[in-house]
Amino acid sequence: MAKSVLKQLKENEREVRRQLIIRAAKALFNQKTFHEIGMRDIATEAGISVASLYQYFPSQDDLFVEILTNDINLIKSRLWEDRRALEDIAIDIVNFLVDNEDIFQMMSHFMIKGEKNPETLRKFNVIQILFLDMLDKALTRAGETPPVSYYSHAFFASLFGNVITFRNYPSSDTTSHRESLYHVARITAKAFHDTLVSHGK
Repeated sequence: MAKSVLKQLKENEREVRRQLIIRAAKALFNQKTFHEIGMRDIATEAGISVASLYQYFPSQDDLFVEILTNDINLIKSRLWEDRRALEDIAIDIVNFLVDNEDIFQMMSHFMIKGEKNPETLRKFNVIQILFLDMLDKALTRAGETPPVSYYSHAFFASLFGNVITFRNYPSSDTTSHRESLYHVARITAKAFHDTLVSHGK
């Protein structure tokens, strides 16, 4: 009995440390750009040694995947809980990607770079599947039943590409940046909706 209690206490302590590291990393994402942050920076922010950090997360990509896994609940709570028009869903996605720069950059990192560690890649793929499953359900609630597979994948990829292309588009202020993204998102939503109609949705 005493051994099981001690084991549980150690597991709880380990989880507290993991969450401390995750919070430290996210705090740094609010201060620096994604690619300026290294494991030494995260260890310093968390108040632990680099060696200790690597005991919890063997690589920076492992840490990034853990942050994305934690944030999937944030995504679920903020996006697509109610029935919405396709255009509104597109705006939601744009807002989420712009308002959560750390998540946007981590997703870009894994999509572009990929990951050699099979377990890390598996975890990221699980996140992608959960995200796209939520989008599938949102599109179904919106009455946008896909006539072919990968409809939601193509829809999200288009919006993600729009954010990459236009988030730093030259303009006079941040508001107009956002408005430019909204305009392109609406065009994308209309194009996808029209495609469904033309396929006899």
